[in-house]
Amino acid sequence: MLRFDPFSDLDVVTRSLLNSQTGSNRSPRFMPMDLCKIDDHYVLTADLPGVDPGSVDVNVDNGTLTVSAHRTARSEDSAHWLASERFFGKYQRQLSLGDGVDTEAISATYENGVLTVTIPVAERAKPRRIEIDHAGSQRAIKPNTVDSS
Repeated sequence: MLRFDPFSDLDVVTRSLLNSQTGSNRSPRFMPMDLCKIDDHYVLTADLPGVDPGSVDVNVDNGTLTVSAHRTARSEDSAHWLASERFFGKYQRQLSLGDGVDTEAISATYENGVLTVTIPVAERAKPRRIEIDHAGSQRAIKPNTVDSS
């Protein structure tokens, strides 16, 4: 389940009105990602092109996985921009994790601008077969007789 930030549009408008930097003052609105389940773990893959690996942060707090990263702005002050469409700024996504994941075993890798987070399913949440005990001999059920004396 993804969390919704009702103030994100207001933040974008406010930044565009108050930001006087040269070049693009647009910041990314969301981090494109995929989430799937493979065998006994979930895999989150997020595109973070041009992001310094040192700025990528993945943490879990109270059942919420937060992925954040920062792409720094260009610093060519003398450039006369003809087109400036690439985003810079802070990226962030939050996912609400259920009780069925092992938060202690979450791992992440960042390679070629792609962040991959592996979220294992907790042992207690994995499907399992329940053994049925069989009695050695079957007992007959006797009807309840009422003494009519």
